[in-house]
Amino acid sequence: MRRVALLVAFLFLLLFTSTVLTVVVATSALGDASGDVRLLVGAAAFMLFFTGIWLVGRSVRRMFGPIGDVLEAADRVAGGDYSVRVTARGPGEVRRLGRTFNEMTARIEASDQQRRRLLADVTHELRTPLAVIQGNLEGIADGVYPADEERVGAVLEETRLMARLLDDLQTLSTAEAGALQLAREATDLRELAFEVTSAFAPQAAAAGIRLAASPADETVTIADPFRVRQVLENLVTNALRVTPPGGDVTIAVARAELEAEIAVTDTGPGIPDEELATVFDRYTRSADSGGSGLGLAIARSLVEAHGGTITAARAPGGGTTMRVRLPLEG
Repeated sequence: MRRVALLVAFLFLLLFTSTVLTVVVATSALGDASGDVRLLVGAAAFMLFFTGIWLVGRSVRRMFGPIGDVLEAADRVAGGDYSVRVTARGPGEVRRLGRTFNEMTARIEASDQQRRRLLADVTHELRTPLAVIQGNLEGIADGVYPADEERVGAVLEETRLMARLLDDLQTLSTAEAGALQLAREATDLRELAFEVTSAFAPQAAAAGIRLAASPADETVTIADPFRVRQVLENLVTNALRVTPPGGDVTIAVARAELEAEIAVTDTGPGIPDEELATVFDRYTRSADSGGSGLGLAIARSLVEAHGGTITAARAPGGGTTMRVRLPLEG
C-alpha cells in the first residue's frame, strides 16, 4: 500500500506539472518567446506526462503481475495440485509473498504425501492380523481346526496386536494435533529409570542382555510420569530388540543446567548415518525390527508435548544413544 500511495502521488505531481506548463503555454505567458520555444515547452509537458504514465504502469505491472501468478497458483492448489510453485519476482514484499506461498505449498504437499503413506501403512499393518483372525475362525467354523486353547489363543493374540496398533495411532495423532492432555506432577526421573529397568529385567535376562540404570542424583522435573515412562519403555524396547546376546543397554539420568537428560544406550549394530535424520518418522524400521515402526515417532511426539527434544546418535563404542532432554520446570 505504501508503494501504491507513492506511485499515485508521483502521478499526481506529473499531472500537475504538465498541466501548469500547458496552461502557461496556452495563455502566452511565454509570449515574448518564439513559437519554437512555446512548442518545446508544450512538448516537454506532454513528454513528462506520458513518461510518468509509463513509469507508473511499469511499476504496477511489476507489483501486480507476480500477485496474479500467486492467485493463479492458489486456484491450482485449491483444485488439488500441491506441486505448483511460483517464481519470486517483483518488489521486496511481493517476492516475500511468493517465497511464503512456495513454503506453504511445500508443507501442504508433504502433509498430503504423509497422509497417503499413513493410510497405506495402516492398511498394510491391519491386513495381516485380520487375515490370521479370519483364517483361524473360518477353519474353526468349517471344522478344520479344533476350537482349543492354542487356536483361540492365536486369534486373541492377533486382536491384541491390532489393539496395540490402534492405541499407538491414537496416541500419535493426539500428540501431533496438540490435543494430548498431560497430567503434570513432580517426577523423579532417576526413580522412573529404575522402575523401567526392573520391569524389563526378565526380558533382558532371557535375551542374555545386561540392562542397568546408571546411578545418579535425584532429578525431579514437572512432567507426566505415565507419558515419560511410555517414552522410556519405547526406547528400551527398541534397544533390547537390536542388542545381541551378551550386549548392554544402559539408562543414564543427568542434570544439565535447566534441563534433565535421559540417555538410553545400546551396544547393537548402530543406526546408519543416512538413517539418523529419519529414525523418528512414522513406520521407519529395519527389515528385522519386528515392530510397528511407531514407537520412536510416539516417543518424539510425547517428548515434544513436554517441551523437550529427543535425538539419536551413534555411540562412541558402537551402538546407538537415544537422548531425551526435558525442561526441569516442566
